[in-house]
Amino acid sequence: MPIRIDNELPARQNLEIENIFVMTNQRADTQDIRPLRIIILNLMPTKIETETQLLRLLSNSPLQVDIDFLNTTSHNPTHVSKSHMHKFYKSFSQIRSNKYDGMIITGAPVEHLEYEDVDYWQELCDIMEWSKTNVYSTLYICWAAQAGLYYHYGIPKYKLPKKVFGVFEHVCLDTTHPLMRGLDDVFYVPHSRHTEIRRQDIAQVKDLQILSYSEDAGVHIISDMDCRKFFVTGHSEYERDTLAKEYFRDKAKGLDIEIPKNYFPNDDENLVPVVKWKSTASLIFSNWLNYFVYQKTPYDLSLL
Repeated sequence: MPIRIDNELPARQNLEIENIFVMTNQRADTQDIRPLRIIILNLMPTKIETETQLLRLLSNSPLQVDIDFLNTTSHNPTHVSKSHMHKFYKSFSQIRSNKYDGMIITGAPVEHLEYEDVDYWQELCDIMEWSKTNVYSTLYICWAAQAGLYYHYGIPKYKLPKKVFGVFEHVCLDTTHPLMRGLDDVFYVPHSRHTEIRRQDIAQVKDLQILSYSEDAGVHIISDMDCRKFFVTGHSEYERDTLAKEYFRDKAKGLDIEIPKNYFPNDDENLVPVVKWKSTASLIFSNWLNYFVYQKTPYDLSLL
């Protein structure tokens, strides 16, 4: 939460240099409070599970957040009832005149396809273009991170010789960045993907900064310099058993799937996985909401 101080207090300048949210008495006395408006484009087939994961993290804040769920009309989901989609989701045509403080675009199991071969690609491009003027800050997750980097900056994805699958150590590359505030020197994030984006390609784009990295999983979080777009290649929102469900599902299908790395104790699939990423997930989402949605978005969203 912001701290309220007198505008003339000498400590104000130092606090602002440290990226501490300082609210002067003048601003506080004239501030109207409204809920943050967040829209979630849920591209995952497991709609309800993903909804729960994201809402859990978005609710871990003293801020009031209003949520809209968005679905593409160019693809019909098959893992959830039509009644669920009709009741809780909106189409792009229904919300395109709206303004939002923040947006989340989830991953999707379409890595094996070229972007242009995804059946809802053009609709997704329209939504990403719309977000430039109608959303203040957008958080792209996993495949959506790759798709967003490709759409906005032309950064390609590369097929991996082996799936990145498990829970991996990460380090922060910019400890002063507000999105990284509170994270440990080494933190853990689940990954599950067959493709990657490469550090050298991102380095060629002056508008992008890599915030965190893993020696085993590669680039993790990328930000644009205006901090209005964040691209996250991992799945810190995953629950304890999410990777296990994926592993046992693919194993039952006879697919060539390795046991998730650093996940089951002693690599024994009969043991309950130990969660090592929950606090990281909480910090990343709460930092995004606080520093880049709540503090940055104008009160009047029509000014976006």
